[in-house]
This record gives sequence, structure tokens and C-alpha cells, in this order.
Amino acid sequence: MPAENTVERVREKAEIVDGEGLRRAVTRIAHEIIERNDGAQNLVLVGIRTRGVPLATRLALKIQEFEGIEPPVGKLDITLYRDDLQRIAHQPVVRGTDVPVSIDDKIVVLVDDVLYTGRTVRAALDELIDLGRPKAIQLAVIVDRGHREIPIRADFVGKNVPTSRREVIMVHVSEVDPRDGVSIGEILP
Repeated sequence: MPAENTVERVREKAEIVDGEGLRRAVTRIAHEIIERNDGAQNLVLVGIRTRGVPLATRLALKIQEFEGIEPPVGKLDITLYRDDLQRIAHQPVVRGTDVPVSIDDKIVVLVDDVLYTGRTVRAALDELIDLGRPKAIQLAVIVDRGHREIPIRADFVGKNVPTSRREVIMVHVSEVDPRDGVSIGEILP
């Protein structure tokens, strides 16, 4: 069904990660980023709007806590890079991209909440390449739920949660939502 003809209703079934679990996942991912990249010297974290941005900020603060260097954090709005733009809106809402430093020859860690089909990440990669030529691009996500349509995988994963296509993963961050945590829901008919 085309996206413009459906309004999905979701019933939350269960919380699968509480606020403390989300904090631990962010802490672990920050450690993994530091270890894989031999420190934080050459890092730029870029969050995909909406929830990837506060998650990138949290990762940067943890990296600063461990390494004494706070990597710059950017915001990426992939709206105009989506492959389904014509299907979702005639007047898309663009909130803007803001990457405060050059990404040329940097290690860019792209941050998002959920990895599903891979299409959001593909759009983000296209936009990043338009911004510069990074030394490397790595992907950090809180939840990998499977069902890839494009051959993309995350370098850093908080939790793997196998799902059906009728299920939805909702990452909640207090900067946007009333609480921190991860829930699984079901799309209602």
C-alpha cells in the first residue's frame, strides 16, 4: 500500500529496554567506537533526525568522559534524499542539516535509533557524500531489527531485536519523548 493512503496506528506491546538499559547501550557503543578507532581524535558523530541526533550527542558526551575529547556532533535531515519522497508528501517538511565541521578525511559515525530496511541509511550516506569525502563512515544504531532491503549493516549495535513486518520498534529518548527506553509495538489493521 502506498504510504500516503495509510495512517498507521500502533499498539505498544512491551518495553524491551528500560532507561537504564538504554544508558548502558550508549555507554557500550561509545567504548566500542573508541576502541575501533584508536581513540576519538578524528571522529565526527552525525545523528539522523529525529532521534539519532540526541543519541549522537549522548555518545559524544560519553566519549568525552572516557577520552577527554568531545567529538563534534552534526544533524542530518535526509528528507530530500529519500527514495520514497514522492509517495510520502507533496510538501515535505525539511528541518535542515547542520554538520559544524568539515567531514573531509574524518571518521564519520552515523547514528540512528533503528536499522530496518536500510533505506534511511542509504539516504544518509548519499547526503554525507554530498557534504564531503570522509576517510570512513561507520554506523551506530540502538536497535537492529532485521528485514534489510539494501545490503547495509551496522558497525555498532545496542541490541538485535528480531521482528515481524507487522511489528514496530520505538526508541524513546527524553529529549524528544516523555521517557528513555525501547518498546515493541504492533501495527493495527
